[in-house]
Formats: sequence, structure tokens, C-alpha cells
Amino acid sequence: MSAERLQQIQARLEAEFTPSHLQVKDQSHLHAGHAGARDGMGHFEVTIVANAFEGKSRIDRHRLVYAALGPMMQTDIHALKINAYSPDER
Repeated sequence: MSAERLQQIQARLEAEFTPSHLQVKDQSHLHAGHAGARDGMGHFEVTIVANAFEGKSRIDRHRLVYAALGPMMQTDIHALKINAYSPDER
């Protein structure tokens, strides 16, 4: 299930942002026994570089990522660490 979630996260972010760099890590194993893990949801870290983040605050970048992931934030993702950059920041 985790590999499928990882692929879904990647696909949604690629479709929404066409990033020049995207890395999604499943960190669920680091949170074994945590409430979200017990409920079957995962912990992930996303590093993404895309033009869409240029001129946006960190909060706005996070909101864009959350919106792109849509319902997965309620059904599949318990925790998400986001590293979002514009190309000129990398």
C-alpha cells in the first residue's frame, strides 16, 4: 500500500506542478505505533522544485501542495514534511 501511495503522491504533484525536481520519501517506518500509523495512514517527506512556487511564501507553497494532494490528506497521509522551492532557490 505504501508504494502505491508514494506513486499517487508523485503523480499528483507532477501533474499539478511539472517540477524540475521531485523526491517523495515514505517515512512511515519511523513512526511505527504513532496514531496515524495505527490508522493505516502514512508519513511522507516531499522535496519539490517548481516555477509555481516563485514569489510565494512558505505557507502558500504548503497550501498549494496540500491542494494538489486533495483528499489524500484526509485518507492516506497522516503527516507530510514539505520542502518546496522555486528553481532560483536551488
